[in-house]
Amino acid sequence: MDQLLTLAATNLLSPMVLFFVLGFAAAMARSELSIPEAVAKGLSIYLLLAIGFKGGAGVAAHGLDARVAMTLVAGGLLSALIPVVAYAILRLVSSLSRTDAAAVAAHYGSISIVTFVAATTMLDAAGIAYEGYMVAVAAVMEAPAIFTALLLARHGNGHVDQGNGSLLREILLNGSIVLLVGAFVIGWITGPDGLAQIESFVVAPFKGVLCLFLLDMGLLAGRGMRRSARDLALPVILFGLGMPLVGASFGLATAWAIGLSVGGAAVLATLAASASYIAVPAAMRVALPEANPSIYLTLSLGVTFPFNLMLGISLYLLGAELLLARGGG
Repeated sequence: MDQLLTLAATNLLSPMVLFFVLGFAAAMARSELSIPEAVAKGLSIYLLLAIGFKGGAGVAAHGLDARVAMTLVAGGLLSALIPVVAYAILRLVSSLSRTDAAAVAAHYGSISIVTFVAATTMLDAAGIAYEGYMVAVAAVMEAPAIFTALLLARHGNGHVDQGNGSLLREILLNGSIVLLVGAFVIGWITGPDGLAQIESFVVAPFKGVLCLFLLDMGLLAGRGMRRSARDLALPVILFGLGMPLVGASFGLATAWAIGLSVGGAAVLATLAASASYIAVPAAMRVALPEANPSIYLTLSLGVTFPFNLMLGISLYLLGAELLLARGGG
């Protein structure tokens, strides 16, 4: 327990988390503070480029092996299967319609790249190594959950928009996925030498840019919560706090089974525990337009994201240490 409190306190007092809190508090207080949309988009582009490039360079240094392949497959399976669990829980504990439950479930099978960044930043600060190819796992985990959600909705309602080919193209060509995967491939091709050439751009400014981005995320989360809290019943809010722990448990078990390091296990658990609030909402607007965005977007961004940022990531790292370091994994 002391170790958990130390990890949580360190994370809570990091500049990144405190800037998120500042943005959230400012929004709840109805402050006029805002980040221009063009600036926010530029920040996200920078973060995706830097994350992808560093991950690709890490894979080039590590090399491809069976564990990389197993981890990629495992990530895809987690993304496809977690929505089934999330859907079942929601149907059991809440009065959400089948369509809304399926839409929410999709968010919890996909991933939040910002939560991934926060986890890797915390690991870097603590000097804990993790597999560089985890960024590729994050990219793999974006889409499968969406198709699982469509199957759940089809099973429940008897109909769903049949344009799955068009939806697949839209998901795979989503700007964030294209940039993340493209930067990863470039980093992989150029390797550590390429990273050394642009290190002053993708490494040194990274935490400062992340602080600005999380300030904007705090503003968005606070305003969304203020506007849409009435749409979230207590069981749904409790789901938003409990489902990350369920997903993280699946992630940790998978990491143990395929032999990831403590850092890698913490990252995979974080990915499995996070909830998308960028790619999946965009897909749901196309695939399940009748689903209520006030529920799925506010839940993922206003409830689960702050929980993971302030407490969850520390819990997942502690769980990884207990399971792997002390368990002999």
